Amino acid sequence: MPSQQPQQSQVSRTAARRRQRSTRLVVAVGLLAAGAALVIGALASSSAGLTAVAAVVAVLAGAAATRITHSELMQARRDAARDRAVQAQEYRALTERRTAESAAFAADMTRRITEREDTISALERALSDAQKHAAEQTLKRGQEARRADAAERGRDTAERGRDEAESRAAEAIVLVAELEAEIDVVRAELDSLRAAAARRNHRSA
Repeated sequence: MPSQQPQQSQVSRTAARRRQRSTRLVVAVGLLAAGAALVIGALASSSAGLTAVAAVVAVLAGAAATRITHSELMQARRDAARDRAVQAQEYRALTERRTAESAAFAADMTRRITEREDTISALERALSDAQKHAAEQTLKRGQEARRADAAERGRDTAERGRDEAESRAAEAIVLVAELEAEIDVVRAELDSLRAAAARRNHRSA
């Protein structure tokens, strides 16, 4: 992870500085211990000159140890300030990177949402058009069905009229035949009557 690399480098730098600090503190403690040992040895020898030299050496060793400790303390403060500055820069860079990633993610999500909304709007328009078309087709089908029913009823009426006309024609033909036969009978009777009248008139003459 990118955030782990700065932490690892910071840990390695801190470990190196701790080793240097421990070495300097060991040197300072060694100087103090050496000065104390010289003073104790000089006091044990009861020699005024050696005691004076040991005292001077002990003072110098203490001053050197104090100097080392003070410089180590100041160095530790500078290192801590530098570490805080570096850490602040790393966290600022990390924050900027995460902010950029969040902005990119938000922009991508906004784009996807916009695309989905556009797709939904297009589908809704297509659905509305399809429903309108279906309603129109249903209306047309109903009209066609009504026209077909009307045509069917008209055809039935026409067929019934044709059947009735055919029946009436057949009845008329039968009636004509009957009338023709009756006319023939009447004519035959008329002819008979005329013949009888003619014979009677002939006899009378």
